[in-house]
Amino acid sequence: MNMNYMKEALKLAKKGLGSTSPNPMVGAVVVKNGENIGKGYHKKKGEPHAEVIALKDAGIKTKGATLYVNLEPCCHFGTTPPCTRAIICAGIKEVHISIKDPSPWANGKGIIELKKAGIKVILGECEQEANELNEAYFKWVKTGIPFVNFKAAITLDGKIADLNKGSKWITNERSRRFVHKLRSQVDAVMVGVGTVILDDPQLTVRWGRGRNPKRIILDSHLKISKEAKVLGDKCIIASLSGRGEPMCSPESLGQTHKFARDVRTTIWHIKKDTNGKVDILEVLKRAGKENIQSILIEGGKEVFTESLSRGLVDKVYFFIAPKLLGSGISVIKDLGIKKIEDALSLTSVKFRRFGDDMLIEGKLKTRC
Repeated sequence: MNMNYMKEALKLAKKGLGSTSPNPMVGAVVVKNGENIGKGYHKKKGEPHAEVIALKDAGIKTKGATLYVNLEPCCHFGTTPPCTRAIICAGIKEVHISIKDPSPWANGKGIIELKKAGIKVILGECEQEANELNEAYFKWVKTGIPFVNFKAAITLDGKIADLNKGSKWITNERSRRFVHKLRSQVDAVMVGVGTVILDDPQLTVRWGRGRNPKRIILDSHLKISKEAKVLGDKCIIASLSGRGEPMCSPESLGQTHKFARDVRTTIWHIKKDTNGKVDILEVLKRAGKENIQSILIEGGKEVFTESLSRGLVDKVYFFIAPKLLGSGISVIKDLGIKKIEDALSLTSVKFRRFGDDMLIEGKLKTRC
């Protein structure tokens, strides 16, 4: 079995990182007589799927050819026609697929349709790589909740700021540039209102290329200033109430709607958690309903602690600078863990250097 063609399909698929959501990243390669005769990848929702582009690239040579694709071809009408129909009409004799699409509108139906048309289907090539590539999409279609990434920049002794709450800059420019790249690859960035008040961040992609993500601000009582840089198009405030008013009173709702119009920002009314603040899990559920497939949590300590203690984080990115503060603000508060054997442990750990900074990346097991 030649894995090279599937690896090429995966490489093509990755070109769609940060632009295909809420669709998955898909690449396709058409092969005949040992020759690559067509290739393509899905660029963004509403545009042709990878299989259709690859078949068009191959032209009249597709009859009797083999197709390699990292995800099960769709068999339903969405914003584009079904890919299975295009594959069948092109005369493809064999289709290699890395992994089934677990979405309710697919989940093996595309494979069944291809087999019924007499096409040989081979499943499982480069399955692990295909799973990792679309991990955010898979979680979202299975649970309705976005894939949650956690990013923190810390000193060697675990501080995110000094005693005066100063945090610029713990890490170097190379690390910060990579964070902008991470932002371009997710649908939304999330922070608490404390981070906005303290740092007045933009949370946009200014270094490098890529789309700006949506910005979700957890702000239970609308403390945010109307002059905050983060406000405007693509900004969402998750709040319990209007300014100082009980949730759902006519005065509160009217005041909140006026605030939203004034700053061109969307406001989500979210129910409170046991601490009387916006329930972060409910925010994630709402985000999933709004087709937000992936989120990058960037601060601050309260949001970090809440998301970790409730098991809501899928992947962490810890940027560690070779600095010591001694006193300062720790990255997280008490997680309620009493024994070392109960500590949150990372899996699939990766290490990367950005000059003198070290990035530790790993996955956590979530409870949702």
